[in-house]
Amino acid sequence: MIILGVDPGLRRTGFGVIEAQGAQLRYVASGTIVVPPALPLHGRLKVILDNLREVARDARPDQAALEKVFLNANPASTLLLGQARGAALCALADCGLDVQEYTALQIKKAVVGTGRASKEQIQAMVRRLLSLDGDPAPDAADALACAICHAHCAPLAGRLQALAPETLSAGRRRLRTGRLVS
Repeated sequence: MIILGVDPGLRRTGFGVIEAQGAQLRYVASGTIVVPPALPLHGRLKVILDNLREVARDARPDQAALEKVFLNANPASTLLLGQARGAALCALADCGLDVQEYTALQIKKAVVGTGRASKEQIQAMVRRLLSLDGDPAPDAADALACAICHAHCAPLAGRLQALAPETLSAGRRRLRTGRLVS
């Protein structure tokens, strides 16, 4: 399974492509889409949309994973990030990809083992998990981490979804964000 991970941002959008065969992960490609700051908002969103479409068409992933928006102290920044995410979602949907979303906490736990991991720790673990020669750029590392998180979580989520009808009918359990809760 080839997975495209995306770390959306209005200034820099990271992307990372990995191949997952069971527990084996293999690096395919990664990079950063740098958006010219002089462009108006609609032009910046179009740069993200067009470049992610091109990445998806070149890499031909089977699935995509996207980092969810976190809430800032600054609501305007959160709204702008949401618009960048929207452009990324549209690009991935336009390429016919199934997109799963993960919070930064979920990604950090899946890759580093703690939700309080630093950027440097994420870069180091991505380098180690994918057997890279050096640390990837921060935005590309975040996108690769998102893809790794999906590679680890998707098989379990699929099994839970398959079990959901019989498990959920047995009592007060339900699925919430890919977890079985009572």
